[in-house]
Amino acid sequence: MCCTQMKDSLPYSIPAAVKEGSLPMNDFFDKLRSRKNLSPNTVIAYRTDLVQFISFFVKHFELADISGFDPEKVTAVDVRLFMGSLIERGVQQRSIARKLAAVKSFYRYLQEAGHIKSSVFSYITTPKYPRRVPGFLTEQQTEKLFNQVLIGSESDSGNSKTNALVESFVRERDRSILELLYGSGLRISELIGLTMDFLDLENGYVKLTGKGRKQRIVPVGQPCIDALKKYFEVRRNFFRMSKKGEVGALQYVFVTKKGEKLYPMLVQRLTRKYLASVTEQKQKNPHVLRHSFATHLLNSGADLNSVSEMLGHSSLSTTEIYTHVSFERLKDVYLKAHPKA
Repeated sequence: MCCTQMKDSLPYSIPAAVKEGSLPMNDFFDKLRSRKNLSPNTVIAYRTDLVQFISFFVKHFELADISGFDPEKVTAVDVRLFMGSLIERGVQQRSIARKLAAVKSFYRYLQEAGHIKSSVFSYITTPKYPRRVPGFLTEQQTEKLFNQVLIGSESDSGNSKTNALVESFVRERDRSILELLYGSGLRISELIGLTMDFLDLENGYVKLTGKGRKQRIVPVGQPCIDALKKYFEVRRNFFRMSKKGEVGALQYVFVTKKGEKLYPMLVQRLTRKYLASVTEQKQKNPHVLRHSFATHLLNSGADLNSVSEMLGHSSLSTTEIYTHVSFERLKDVYLKAHPKA
């Protein structure tokens, strides 16, 4: 879903079963995309949550279709019934809070546009949910990943020259991906969509477009620069010798063996493969390396504002979850070192 072509083709219209009413739902989604600058995937999540909410009340009020649905007739008790149905189905608190936030946003839009006079959500507080401490690698695990696991994979080569060429390309690409995820804290969508013109190895930075199309510049460390330079050299030779050409590989930084843009599942798969060698934790996705990037920076004394900026967070409170991890480490150091601990 992070692929640009896929994003552009995703539908924003309301499903036929729910679109017969007079509610300006598509206008609301257009506003989210243009004025609030939300990503296509976020708009789709809003749409899904809103359709689920309205569908519940079409059934609850025993309406023939959505045309009979009146947003102002929904009471606080009704909203609690909707929440109860989600809890009964095993929906997590975090997801319930997100769904209510989406519907609340729609009601606010209806009120501002004059479609309704009052909003039931003016009297409802979105429930708080426990914030999960993100999974991350220890500094010893990241050292093992880059200095043992990835280096050890260099000795694995095929029998034929063709196999060796393919494996060399995949190995150097994968190492560069892991270096950039951990070294600069990229999201998977940012990594996949990264083009050559936004990477400046000479000056050591990468320009990223994150959530809400917010742009930021993040430093790229020397180990990552070295890995990328080697990857580009191998990639150039790979496409030349395999006679695949370099056309597909010229635009995007990371490509498949066919010279095409990467897709999320491939990145998820390769990350899981390498992380399995250094950690037994359940989470082995690309975000673990992003979490490790932030946690290790804070552990080394980086200030919260700088880390938040590098991560592309719109709110400092989002970054504060990492301070909990860092505090636990500081507490451990204190208990072991302080004479009066």
